[in-house]
Amino acid sequence: MLALASDHGGFQLKQEVKKHLDARGIAYKDFGCYEESSCDYPDVALPACDAVVSGECDKALLFCGTGIGISMAANKVNGIRACACSDYFSAKYTRMHNDANALCLGGRVTGAGLACELVDIFLDTPFEGGRHQNRIDKIAAIEERERSK
Repeated sequence: MLALASDHGGFQLKQEVKKHLDARGIAYKDFGCYEESSCDYPDVALPACDAVVSGECDKALLFCGTGIGISMAANKVNGIRACACSDYFSAKYTRMHNDANALCLGGRVTGAGLACELVDIFLDTPFEGGRHQNRIDKIAAIEERERSK
């Protein structure tokens, strides 16, 4: 299952991606927002990311105006490796090399067609592991260091 969340700037794009996920038969849980009224992306990013870290959801798809703000909030959650992507190469290699578990997209900068393609690439690309796992372990060590401060 996927965790979905957006602020008002990403709401319409999230709605389009939900239709795409429905067509693919992919289950998701929407953590808000549920309308275009102004809201703050940290408030919706946190419960979606918590669902990924707890194992309730496998990955997160997060949306704001640019994808950047919500990625910054998401990356504050230990265990989340969020990426703001707007191109094929980044969406593919962030999964292959970084084992990203949250894709962040911008409703004001990414069209629905491209967003759905990026979602497919992100969901369908496996992590390569190997030498890349060592880097993921180093990220986890940074998180552990910050937790112990």
